[in-house]
Amino acid sequence: MSTREYAVITGASSGIGAATARALAENGFHVIAAARRIDKLQELAASSENIEAFELDVTEQTSVDSLVAHLGNAKVTVLVHSAGGAFDADSVMDSDPALWQKTFDINVVGAVRMVKALTPIFREHRKGHIVLITSTAAHRTYENGGSYAAAKFGEASLVDTLRLELNGEPIRISEIAPGIVKTEEFAKIRYKGNTDAAAKIYEGIEKPLIAEDVAEAIRWVVMLPDHFNVDSMMIKPLAQAVSHKVYRKPIR
Repeated sequence: MSTREYAVITGASSGIGAATARALAENGFHVIAAARRIDKLQELAASSENIEAFELDVTEQTSVDSLVAHLGNAKVTVLVHSAGGAFDADSVMDSDPALWQKTFDINVVGAVRMVKALTPIFREHRKGHIVLITSTAAHRTYENGGSYAAAKFGEASLVDTLRLELNGEPIRISEIAPGIVKTEEFAKIRYKGNTDAAAKIYEGIEKPLIAEDVAEAIRWVVMLPDHFNVDSMMIKPLAQAVSHKVYRKPIR
């Protein structure tokens, strides 16, 4: 890139967010890797001179405002909202409404805060790309996935709404919807630290997606020419047909 461009990545302390930070940094972006765990971010930043750590909580408006102040006049042209997650695997009748609220606050309201914060910067530079990481659960729900699916449906609806409302402006809007991705923390958090339950998600799958696979999809979408917008990209391991149908034997 002839002019230095900045990419802000939320949820960058691990998993897809961290992998995306590395991928964009390797391709010339100055990456603001943002998340709550500053120690993890500092480790990530130490791996590349193109990555800068910033402590951020997307559920707190004052934290988002601090990020905007930190960015100053930087030419920020990309937002990848990877902050999110699932926090239960309960049926609706057995679920805790407080966890539904938490899931919605991080995945949806957090995305709204980030979009509202960075879109004025995109407008100033006449260039921008909003990438929201949803899930296959944003398109088809499944048993015991109600809170996560509801939040991801909401996030996918946000993508579609933004595309209508920002039509005519030089801002691209993309959804990346991964299926099963084997990361260190996603399933462990969902099952409240129960490593056995978390491991069953990936049990028998010959080659689940990993964070770097999703990061490559994001990198490709972001680095396409400015007139080329990928509305939505659903990516799954070959073994996964839909959320609830997964082949758990070697594929021959």
